[in-house]
Amino acid sequence: MPAHEATTEPQTATAGTPGDHPLASERAHLAASRAALRAMREDVQALDIRDVTANWVNAAVLQAQMDDRIKALADLAHTPLFFGRLDYLHTVTGEAAEGGEGEQFYIGRRHVHDAHGDPMVIDWRAPVSQPFYQASRNNPLDVDRRRRFGYTGGELTAYEDEHLTDPAETEQTSKLLQAEIERPRVGPMRDIVATIQPEQDEIVRSGLGGTVCVQGGPGTGKTAVGLHRVAYLLYAHRERLARTGTLVIGPNRSFLHYIEQVLPALGELEVKQATVEDLVTAQVEVRGTDEAAAAVVKGDARMAEVLRRAIRSHVTPPSEPVVVVRGSRRWRVPAYEIEEMVTELLARDMRYGAAHEALPQRIAHAVLVRMEEAGEAPDDRVQNAVARNPAVKAAVKAIWPAVDPAKLVLRLLTDAAFLDAHAEGILTEEERKRILMAKPARSVKSAKWTAADAVLIDEATDLVARTHSLGHVVVDEAQDLSPMQYRAVGRRCSTGSATVLGDLAQGTTPWSTESWEQALFHLGKTDAVVEELTAGFRVPREVIAYASRLLPAISPGLAPVESVRETPGSLAVREVAGSDALDAAVVAACEESLRHEGSIGLIAADARVPFLAAALAAAGHTPLSPGEETTAASRLTLVPASLAKGLEYDYVVLDEPAAVVDGEPDERTGLRRLYVALTRAVSGLVVLHAAPLPEQLCRR
Repeated sequence: MPAHEATTEPQTATAGTPGDHPLASERAHLAASRAALRAMREDVQALDIRDVTANWVNAAVLQAQMDDRIKALADLAHTPLFFGRLDYLHTVTGEAAEGGEGEQFYIGRRHVHDAHGDPMVIDWRAPVSQPFYQASRNNPLDVDRRRRFGYTGGELTAYEDEHLTDPAETEQTSKLLQAEIERPRVGPMRDIVATIQPEQDEIVRSGLGGTVCVQGGPGTGKTAVGLHRVAYLLYAHRERLARTGTLVIGPNRSFLHYIEQVLPALGELEVKQATVEDLVTAQVEVRGTDEAAAAVVKGDARMAEVLRRAIRSHVTPPSEPVVVVRGSRRWRVPAYEIEEMVTELLARDMRYGAAHEALPQRIAHAVLVRMEEAGEAPDDRVQNAVARNPAVKAAVKAIWPAVDPAKLVLRLLTDAAFLDAHAEGILTEEERKRILMAKPARSVKSAKWTAADAVLIDEATDLVARTHSLGHVVVDEAQDLSPMQYRAVGRRCSTGSATVLGDLAQGTTPWSTESWEQALFHLGKTDAVVEELTAGFRVPREVIAYASRLLPAISPGLAPVESVRETPGSLAVREVAGSDALDAAVVAACEESLRHEGSIGLIAADARVPFLAAALAAAGHTPLSPGEETTAASRLTLVPASLAKGLEYDYVVLDEPAAVVDGEPDERTGLRRLYVALTRAVSGLVVLHAAPLPEQLCRR
């Protein structure tokens, strides 16, 4: 078949074996692969753990592993088992082919083998699968033919061939690839494993040892790239990451719900997901909110030094010797010697808790030296006993007392003198006033902690005892993190690596980062590689060009996204005569959009949401809230502009752009929020306004 000529209608073989017709042959292979996957699952289900375990603990662990394996082998009826095929010029053998060998390989979401152990479907992450994404006419990578498959529901209905080594064929756009990219969206985010582009694939397959930062505008696939990189790393380094763990961090619960099915669809069930707030609220409950000015100061990296000073201020030089009584002997360690120990521990800049544990051992060791000089032969048991001696414990309590991180932060935020003492030369007097609690709380439990306070407590906790580090962390919408939040994330991967995803133009917090270099410094990953994705695959060209008019004002110097999607008529900007008519016009636009297939998002300034909800209800519509799963019967979601980031809808109705801008504390943040709202549509956007549009949108 000529390159990119697709068989678009279902066909069946008319005679002979299934191999007599390509589409019939491929369907037969799909059926056989599904049968093999069922057999793999049944083999696991048939295992009797009583034959291989010695006790109930081992049995419970093995049963949990088997349950996970059974889940991973589930055959999802509407998810293609394979989406491509590679025909190599030469035989591929060994580990690259996942234990098999041959010249033809089917590429899918997971490995499937037959009863003899020979692969029927190769995992997309295997080395032999990489040319599916990277091979080109200029560099075919030993691939003669690349075949893509099209599906309707779970049925294979089309295929498309590209002969990479045939000089008679010319480079053309893949119709099946384009159709998959543009397929309407209903429900949570899908994986993009069938449509990964070469520049995306290079990021996905980058090594575990290095941190990667991906700057990507709307529709460039940065979130999907980050999730697929996790899946790849779990494939390539499964044993290591099984020990150290992985984590995906998102901006809010709605976003996490939107992406939560991507990794399970790829067979990865063990990756945890959380927000930054989830990570740092283990010690206190967040019940309050900060004024923007206070949150900016609390999120500033300078607060880390304030906390370090405050914690170290608890260390008091000894004023008297320590006398240890053992039997009839008294052993004396003078104050100056203990002070030398304290000075040395401070100079090492150890974590406060580790030094607190080390000091009694240092004092005990000094006692043992005196014992040895007196002719005794003490051992380690004696040193441990001396370290637990009441005199030593009392001295350590006075010199290096235990510190409760939450109580420390509470004192800093309520005791002006204590804050002044430790923020002098770091924070200005005005900044100190901003972060003091207006109504000081009496206890940790009664305090109305804010999200920024919880991050401070997390920092203080790490100054006392090291935070556990994971093997790999993905943080999405990272441009909105404060320096202190970056530090909190960095602690979770201090001995591992990270994937940082974001778009500087979409920074909508007062503390959003202005450069990735700054962000990576606070994260503790200054050696990270920064990659930029500029090719857009989801947002229509007309829509992204309109939104990009805001870039000079919100992020000068940032390259606009170049969309590959030509969708004529995808943008409509309509002025409504008078604000009284706006609600009715919005409802009408939503009803117009609902005539199309796919999900619909009505995005509005937060203050406008209740009025639009009432207008929709009066018209007989019950919209979903962000995070609720769309279905064929319920496809309209009412989205406050503050929660739109990271979400996508086939059709978007945007209510009153000026109100979105005015809903933020300053114009630049408001324009960035508007940029986010304008770029949530993947098929069509309707902008309705009664007030004048922001002048930046009127410029061409």
